[in-house]
Amino acid sequence: MIKSMTGYGGAKAEIDDIAVTAELKSVNNRFLDVSVRLPKSCLFAEEAVRAAVGAKISRGKVDVFITVDTSKAEQAVIRVNENLAAAYLKAVRDTAERYGLDGDISALSLVRFPEVLSTEKSDTDRDAVAGAIGAVLEQALEGFDAMRTREGGKLEEDILGKLDGLETMVAAVEARSPETVEEYREKLLDRMRDVLADAAVDEGRILQEAAIYADKVAVDEETVRLRSHIDQFRLLLKSGSPVGRKLDFLVQEMNREANTTGSKCADSQIARTVIDMKAELEKIREQIQNIE
Repeated sequence: MIKSMTGYGGAKAEIDDIAVTAELKSVNNRFLDVSVRLPKSCLFAEEAVRAAVGAKISRGKVDVFITVDTSKAEQAVIRVNENLAAAYLKAVRDTAERYGLDGDISALSLVRFPEVLSTEKSDTDRDAVAGAIGAVLEQALEGFDAMRTREGGKLEEDILGKLDGLETMVAAVEARSPETVEEYREKLLDRMRDVLADAAVDEGRILQEAAIYADKVAVDEETVRLRSHIDQFRLLLKSGSPVGRKLDFLVQEMNREANTTGSKCADSQIARTVIDMKAELEKIREQIQNIE
């Protein structure tokens, strides 16, 4: 099953008190172009995110948006400024001794002095954050891939229908081509009879001219290659691997064969069929631009 290059996927979860949301969206692009947006505190996970996306996607412009909330996982750490506490205690005792006061001071009183205590939040374990990001991103990628697969199925169905129509046109050209040679022979014979009047017409010469014309307008090679390309096209569509570039090349080759067929034949009916073939090939080419 082929996949479209356009898609969207999102997921969110809380793992070990780390809340993560991940969103992906993509549009057509000739190569893989991944843009990752992470909180500054989580930039260390960017390469892992790119690797995870690259393992699932081979072509397209992909924007990845990830938010991380570690506030629940962070633990408060209370620190005592030992030097400042000792200085306060010494100052209190010195004052008490100098003025004959009670110099006792409780711990609670001491820590109430300015800047004796400070509160800090411990850094959340990077491995835990990276693991949470990876798990949620994987869920988002699953949804993203499912959407691309559904879209790819619709593209495949449409292209296969167009290939059937193209094959019918090739068959029409193959059926019409021998008729043009016979019509040319009849026209040539009529002209010779008009020119020579009662004189005998050299049938051998007529056959020779018809053979030269037949060789000139023969499109057997082109139609055989077109049928071969159509068969390859169908096989690639069913391969299940990224085939967008291969299909793009193949449709160029098919268009080249159609052009050669049109240039060889001077028949208006074949010319109209070739125009229809090229129009259908252009529609296929436009659809291929959406395939990974």
